[in-house]
Amino acid sequence: MVARPARMNPPMQSVRLLDPETGLDGVIAIHSTALGPAAGGCRFWRYPDADAAFEDAARLAEGMSYKNALAGLPFGGGKAVLRYPEGEFDRGALFRAFGRAVEGLNGLYVTAEDVGTSVADMQEVATMTRHVAGLDPSEDQAGGDPSPWTAAGVFDAMRTAARLTLGAELSDLTVAVQGTGNVGAGLCRRLAEAGARLVIADIDPRRREALGELLGATIVDVADIAAADADIFAPCALGGALTAHSVAAMKARLVCGAANNQLETPEIAQQLLSRGIAYAPDYVVNAGGIISVSAEYLGEDQASVLTRVGQIGPRIAEILEQARRESRSPALVADEMAERIIAAAGPSRGLNGQAA
Repeated sequence: MVARPARMNPPMQSVRLLDPETGLDGVIAIHSTALGPAAGGCRFWRYPDADAAFEDAARLAEGMSYKNALAGLPFGGGKAVLRYPEGEFDRGALFRAFGRAVEGLNGLYVTAEDVGTSVADMQEVATMTRHVAGLDPSEDQAGGDPSPWTAAGVFDAMRTAARLTLGAELSDLTVAVQGTGNVGAGLCRRLAEAGARLVIADIDPRRREALGELLGATIVDVADIAAADADIFAPCALGGALTAHSVAAMKARLVCGAANNQLETPEIAQQLLSRGIAYAPDYVVNAGGIISVSAEYLGEDQASVLTRVGQIGPRIAEILEQARRESRSPALVADEMAERIIAAAGPSRGLNGQAA
């Protein structure tokens, strides 16, 4: 097996967030600011300890650098990860404390929604800093919940990838969707409208049952979704869905989903290639949300978001076609494309204002 070369790894910068009064406990990780301020959402999750939170933040921040570069956005990569407090807490106060931390970085990091956070949370952040997006939109301006745009981009990428790699339309295929939160459910609705057959799984039984009944989807256990009898596997929950075990058991011939960091280890990309399973790189596929966030922060309108999200499908086609010509993993091809863009932009700016 050929191991995937290490990604370009500039020094990861981080800011520890700790405010016992509000329960704020987390980290802002900044991977690159070569292309502009580090942009990436704020994740609010039950991490067992601070080390687990930092590890997730670092991986997600790196992915944002690559995502923003290939989406053509003037932003680097960063991520905030907050630990969900034990016991009762004032959610508004916690996110206002987070907003003060963002403001303290003087524009080096721009935040928005991610798993576990909402427009209402970002409105609280916005009382403390202007370096936030995902707020209620005004008139025709970009803004609001970015998850519908993420779902739209994933759908377009999947349709393009299915045509290229499976030679079929979605109406002729079965898609197994892991995770039916905001993005996963939005994707399922689009797939159902396109005539695809659906197999779904989610850790929340009420959510999956309601969506399954609404769309006529087959429901399976989360542990079984990767090996479901389907043509396409769409990971739309948390990262790490593609493991040596899940790939070995997979019946699908295409992986295309919304989750970040789908590959448990870099070597999984080669395992997919060896098994003849096409892989649409996650950070290219799921860029719709950050495209919306970027447009809002830059004061652009909804039309600009629609135009950029419309480029996700063609970008996936370019990556898959190059990977096929070169008999390489699409993950490698995408990484190299992103790295060239980042390297050409020059050095990152550090927390102290100096080149990092």
